[in-house]
Amino acid sequence: MTDIRTTAETAPAPAVPGPDPAAPDPAAPDLGLDLALGLDLDRKAALVSGGGVFRTSAEPALGLRPVITSDGPVGVRGERWDESDTALALPSVTAMAAGWDEDLVRELGALLAAEARRKGVDMLLAPTLNLHRSPLAGRHFECFSEDPLLTGRIGAAYIEGVQSGGVAATAKHYVANDSETERLTLDAQVDERTLREVYLAPFEAAVRAGVWAVMSAYNRVNGEAMSESSLLTEPLKGEWGFDGLVVSDWGAVRNTVPSGSAAVDLAMPGPNEHWAAALAEAVRSGLVSEAALDDKVRRLLRLAGRVGALHDPTKEPAAEPATEPATAPTPADDETRGLLRRAAAAAAVLLHNRDAVLPLDAKALRRVAVIGPNAATARVQGGGSASVFPASVVSPLEGIRAALPDAVLVEHAAGVRTALRPTPLERADCRHPQTAEPGLLARYLDADGRELHREHRPSGRVLEPSVGAGLDSFGAVEVSTVFRAPAAGRWRIGVVGLGRIVLEADGALLLDEYVPAESDDPTYLHVSPSFRQVELELAAGQEVTLLARRTAEPEHGRVLVLAADPPVAAEAAELAAAVELARGADAVVVVVGTTDEHESEGFDRSTLRLPGGQDALVSAVAAANPATVVVVNTGGPVLLPWREEVAAVLLGWFPGQEGGDGLADVLFGRAEPGGRLPTSWPAEERDAPVLDTTPQGGVLAYTEGLHIGYRGWLRAGERPAYWFGHGLGYGAWEYLGLAVPGTVAQGAGFTVRVALRNTGTRSSREVVQVYLARPGSGVERPVRWLAGFAAVRAEPGQRVEVDVPVEARALQHWSVPDRRWLCEPGGFTVLAGPSAGELPLTAEVRLTGPDGR
Repeated sequence: MTDIRTTAETAPAPAVPGPDPAAPDPAAPDLGLDLALGLDLDRKAALVSGGGVFRTSAEPALGLRPVITSDGPVGVRGERWDESDTALALPSVTAMAAGWDEDLVRELGALLAAEARRKGVDMLLAPTLNLHRSPLAGRHFECFSEDPLLTGRIGAAYIEGVQSGGVAATAKHYVANDSETERLTLDAQVDERTLREVYLAPFEAAVRAGVWAVMSAYNRVNGEAMSESSLLTEPLKGEWGFDGLVVSDWGAVRNTVPSGSAAVDLAMPGPNEHWAAALAEAVRSGLVSEAALDDKVRRLLRLAGRVGALHDPTKEPAAEPATEPATAPTPADDETRGLLRRAAAAAAVLLHNRDAVLPLDAKALRRVAVIGPNAATARVQGGGSASVFPASVVSPLEGIRAALPDAVLVEHAAGVRTALRPTPLERADCRHPQTAEPGLLARYLDADGRELHREHRPSGRVLEPSVGAGLDSFGAVEVSTVFRAPAAGRWRIGVVGLGRIVLEADGALLLDEYVPAESDDPTYLHVSPSFRQVELELAAGQEVTLLARRTAEPEHGRVLVLAADPPVAAEAAELAAAVELARGADAVVVVVGTTDEHESEGFDRSTLRLPGGQDALVSAVAAANPATVVVVNTGGPVLLPWREEVAAVLLGWFPGQEGGDGLADVLFGRAEPGGRLPTSWPAEERDAPVLDTTPQGGVLAYTEGLHIGYRGWLRAGERPAYWFGHGLGYGAWEYLGLAVPGTVAQGAGFTVRVALRNTGTRSSREVVQVYLARPGSGVERPVRWLAGFAAVRAEPGQRVEVDVPVEARALQHWSVPDRRWLCEPGGFTVLAGPSAGELPLTAEVRLTGPDGR
């Protein structure tokens, strides 16, 4: 056996693409700032009031073109919601954190920057740095983890990767925006120390990483709306020295004087009625200082300079960003697909692996059963503003089939159904009513019913007119197609949208109803509004001309979806077919999970149980074939009551567009499951330390203080199903010893050296985690807290040593009376191991007092 000492993984780090030669140079970002102060009040106020839904205003006198923004964080959608404008779909943000791999995340960030440049986008509205406070949080998949240190480090890597390409990253949602229920108005009541040590910590890390933009949240914190909050001044712009732009969340600026006087710099979307002329008048009347307005303008122009939207007006005009650089990656690029495939495998967390059933031996297989509703239909992302339209996705079923020889029979059965909303029609079963080509016809009509524009659509989903349609307003939108029913029975024909809804079949009126809005939440209005369904008896192969129309009400969005769902098969028959398929298979892979209907921006989950009878499906299949492997395809924690009944449990998250191939790589041992849990998973819903996301009287009290996630489990003396940091690779690790310095001076960090050995039979990667504890502390602290981590790789039998840096902040606490970070001299326990619940190595380090003793 060989001894190796290392401070990083022995495998080569993934290369991060260098700066694009055509990208802007952020080294001189302040071009024209003084010139801007010569603008009159109206023009300055207009600049910071937004110029459109996803763009700022231009100012030719300054050489300023619009700054183009786009939602993220798993892709760059662009300015419009249009499935014909495809984008790469990366693994979910939680999946990125599950890799505990900053180099890989930087590489993914650089890929996003290249995508942004390809789409003419200057500013990516990501990453989300809010925490996994409750496992019920609807936007869980869009946040990194439950731990502030892990979130801060992975978030900083994401920011560095994006900004390496000259595209602004946006740290959001500042701050305590950790649930979706009443998210526009709730008041998060959080004590100052908890804010500093837990919820603000990832944003501080983002500022240290040089983030160019921060987004203020919708919610209030301790009574202050975040678009008006003093927290934007201190600590963000003051103590931390943030020199970038604070942009409001979309629609969060709801007044003139309080927000205009605050440290939010840009109101979006625009033009915002509360700023612009109203803000200029407030400055004239002395209600808002001109210095506050000037600072907003300076910061907007600084951002514009950093992303290349600001040019010297005396030398050249401000050009629109390029939309299709020749070197930009495309969804079909093999290298790009390879990166996304590797990222999906790196995020996969092997929770349980009885008798080392994984990896599967492909050579020994003749018949494989792939079961579950998420197996054939790829579920690669959550819902809401974070969603994108990938050009293609690889489902688990497709990935498994592609990974096995043609002689292996791979069969599928859904077993259960989980859909909650109507399924948009797809081109496979539809033809254009006029050209007979596959697809659907969308028409945009004026108030009198005259056609303004038409499009050939690939599906029945219309969120916005296609780019270039030039439609600022229209009276109605209509979708029609000739649908061929694949099976006989009572089909559910549906229409999604608000306003007056009409649905016809072969000219016969099926539905004519006014559907009112039930919420003012942007995600509800612009992505997933209410729907209506009717039943229509169809024979197999029967064709019917379907038409759906809705009135266009700008305040209620423009969404129209024409949908069709097949007859509901007998649940018992579907389940029986899946069990029978499993009984005769050499290997069984059951893919269970949620969809963007269950996990989405705009609402929190009501339960952690898998939807649609999936728990019963797993138990029945496992009883028929004990070698069952379950793949969990979710964005956040779910209950796994059958986890001891199955041979293996593999967590795949929402894995992005190449998730099926990445999953197959892990299942058949071509890649090791590289992930570790970024959040603890409960065995029972009631056991979660923090569960409720519903404000009481508009207030959501963070009464748990510092103790979220694994910290809450430790304080309660309870065990989750799987601890934060848990994950099994295909190796086996023995922790041998650790070394720490005897004393550490106040204000200094230190290094922990951990020795360990791969006792398994395969090359393997381990994430070594270091925690601190302070027995007998004079201040309240978690039982222990993550202080550092590092990854190491070793061959079978190899002994390695890895250095884990611990920053000074890990030894400090925020003193409310002193309003500063303080150190408590004395002994700290250092613990090292593979998870928050398994820490076999301990040592002591002493923090000296001010006198060095």
